[in-house]
Amino acid sequence: MRTFVVAAVVAAGLLAGCAGSDFVRPDTEVLKNGQTTVAQVVQRLGAPRTKGSVVKNGKTLTSYSYAYASTMGSPVRSGVIPARSLTAYFDGEMLVGHEFVSSWAEDATEFDETKAPSLVKGTTTRADVTRLLGKPAGAYVPPMAKPPAVDALVYAYVQTARDGLGVKFFRKVLVVSFDARGVVTDVDFESSGNK
Repeated sequence: MRTFVVAAVVAAGLLAGCAGSDFVRPDTEVLKNGQTTVAQVVQRLGAPRTKGSVVKNGKTLTSYSYAYASTMGSPVRSGVIPARSLTAYFDGEMLVGHEFVSSWAEDATEFDETKAPSLVKGTTTRADVTRLLGKPAGAYVPPMAKPPAVDALVYAYVQTARDGLGVKFFRKVLVVSFDARGVVTDVDFESSGNK
């Protein structure tokens, strides 16, 4: 997931000052999977910091990434470099996924991964997931969402922290997929690094 890489690189590269262009997390009405186009994202957010591609479920998609970090901001916890990033994924010209991650205090995407085992395939609903975990960091539709899901919610967090003379990275992501009834079909959690 490109968002995590972009956020970590920007945060690590700025240990003094700031990097990237500041932006505000777009409202869910701005990023609508299956409706929002590349041109609309660029109109709203400007030119991306990086463009790339990713293969997801056998399909090559285009990614646009935005990132900002500053040592002058207020981090979610002491020692963390405040950074935020957004990656939008496109199938042709159409948005099929987006992820926003932040370690800024005002819009942090930190979530409690210990609640993930409470999500039960075939039983837990979308409402249950948001009640348990709060506002998601992003959303996917096919081909970003793993079939047979019709869509997925993404919970994600990444941080870069000072560690003596160096830095250490931590990331975690939870993707919860749903069927057409809004019932969980898959739960995928992964993390790496050290807090």
